[in-house]
Amino acid sequence: MTVSLFVQSLINGLNQGAIYALIALGYTMVYGIIRMINFAHGDFIMIGSYTLFYTIPLMVNIGMPAWMAVILAVIVCTIVGILVETIAYKPVRKAGPMSALITALAMSIFLENLAMALFGAKPHNVQKIFSLPTINVAGVALPMNVLLTIVIGLAIMLLMQIFIKKTKIGKAMRAVPQDRDAAILAGINVDKIITLTFAIGSGLAAIAALMYCAKYPRVTNDMGSMMGIKAFIAAVLGGIGVIPGAMLGGIMVGLIEIFVKLYAPGWYEAITYSILIVILLVKPSGILGKNVGEKV
Repeated sequence: MTVSLFVQSLINGLNQGAIYALIALGYTMVYGIIRMINFAHGDFIMIGSYTLFYTIPLMVNIGMPAWMAVILAVIVCTIVGILVETIAYKPVRKAGPMSALITALAMSIFLENLAMALFGAKPHNVQKIFSLPTINVAGVALPMNVLLTIVIGLAIMLLMQIFIKKTKIGKAMRAVPQDRDAAILAGINVDKIITLTFAIGSGLAAIAALMYCAKYPRVTNDMGSMMGIKAFIAAVLGGIGVIPGAMLGGIMVGLIEIFVKLYAPGWYEAITYSILIVILLVKPSGILGKNVGEKV
């Protein structure tokens, strides 16, 4: 492998990994608070991508930068996330993990089929979001669009870590899963914290949609399911429920996927999914997770 090809693959892997990491953050935040896997989370990216498809031309027509469409995408995804949590998940929250899991899978299928009914199964090409040049450094082509999305992804993840660790709301989010009864006695509105967590995770999905469409300007109604599964693998790999674990897992899955594509293109899907099996066998809690016994 030449140095230029290695660097190019490294950049592509970081870009892919940053997308997975942002999606994995949504998984890990929800799981960290209510111990639920929101399998519909990947479909929020699909919703964000369709929002970008329709709003980017609108922004351009009124003389605004195309990237401003992400603000509307964040608002739409946040509203959808809150509605999904309120209408679908809140009623089954005390019914047990199996009911919540089935509801999440049903919601994912519902959102995909709703999108197909509204927008059709035909792929839609998203208008260019960033118009930045490609620079060449020592024979390596560095698309500034890709570098910008990597910087955005890493900055969002860093800000999320600061938010969770330093702010009052972030501390409340960490308190709820440790002892819900004590959190209630301390004056924390648990329902409000759970809804806020879904809202933040859904908003992050819109940022991930921006990053995805900047690299792959194509949206379909089923794009979220595959992205969601790989982000779930990333969350488990890093340690689901651990914010830095989601970041680490996302970057690792992205890099592994890109480099396996380079060496063995026909095997990258199998190897990506085998990561989940291996990590569950070797260290079920993930790289940064801790083995904690749960009452059953």
